[in-house]
Amino acid sequence: MRSEFRKAIAVCMAGTVVFGMSQITAEASGKHVEAGVSAVLNESLAGDTEVGAGVAAMLGQSLTGDAEVSEVPKEPETVCGYTNLGIAQVENHLNIREGAGEEYDLVGKLPVDAGCEILSTEGEWCKIRSGKVTGYVKGEYLLTGEDAANRADEVKTIVATSVTQTLNARVEPNTDCSIWTMIAEGEELQLLEDQGEWLKVDVDGDECYVAREYVELSEQLQKAMTMTEIRYGEGISDVRVDMIQYACQFVGNRYVWGGTSLTNGVDCSGFTMRIYEKYGIYLPHSSSAQSGYGTKINPSDAKPGDLFFYGNGGGINHVAMYIGNGQVVHASSARTGIKISNAFYRSPICVTRLLSD
Repeated sequence: MRSEFRKAIAVCMAGTVVFGMSQITAEASGKHVEAGVSAVLNESLAGDTEVGAGVAAMLGQSLTGDAEVSEVPKEPETVCGYTNLGIAQVENHLNIREGAGEEYDLVGKLPVDAGCEILSTEGEWCKIRSGKVTGYVKGEYLLTGEDAANRADEVKTIVATSVTQTLNARVEPNTDCSIWTMIAEGEELQLLEDQGEWLKVDVDGDECYVAREYVELSEQLQKAMTMTEIRYGEGISDVRVDMIQYACQFVGNRYVWGGTSLTNGVDCSGFTMRIYEKYGIYLPHSSSAQSGYGTKINPSDAKPGDLFFYGNGGGINHVAMYIGNGQVVHASSARTGIKISNAFYRSPICVTRLLSD
């Protein structure tokens, strides 16, 4: 009789405790509560080990629940935003093709140490996505798995992306100084130093400052550069078409300060100097000096082959070649090499025309 009575009390206690447990706020740890309840019951039921063990087991099930139901699915591990990371291991750049074969047209280029998402593998070819480009590369030129993750730690950078329509880049970290240049929304700048409310960033190899509140910071690897088909307007000469096709073949090659080699390294004015040289026009090796050649035109009237000049508070310090569709090709910086950008990624100081047609 006494044993039955104790069993009845134990059941009541278990029910009361479980009911009470449902009212406990999330401030208590489930594991601590479970351990405490089991200890109390074991002590109360010490005289009847069979009942105590049964109640403890019952409460264990009630408190822990079904592991499959309570387990929170883990987010896939990513490296710089990639879940199946590949990193280009080439001297200059890796060609991205429309299909899995060298007979397919180029749709983009993946610079050395640039990252990509590996979507699938087809024999020796990998289908990848990087930036705005999706296509195929030879798998032998990609680092994958742990090798890719380790390399990413070595080459990743912190990028500041403009989230305002026009971002003022200043010569000093304050609003009292002059504006060095203006950056378009969505443009990405390499972070050089975090100074709290102000960030020191790289713009075409020069240093300037932007306000933290107008940018978003993220760890990134370089991305693929698009090589989309260029559409030419009416009246564009064969010379202009040939010139920009010639210039674009060097996208992905190295930037070298003072360099004049399209294959081994150039700076911005060295790039435009060498391109124009091929077509019988000889320019000095200086962006500021080049801006004095030709005829100044309205940026809205630009044709492929015309030159866009950019600068800071002290004058012109960068040049790029217009290729149509609102884009320029230029030797940007040591980090990015020769690349294609929005022609208005910075506010141009002037635009000049050297070709007479």
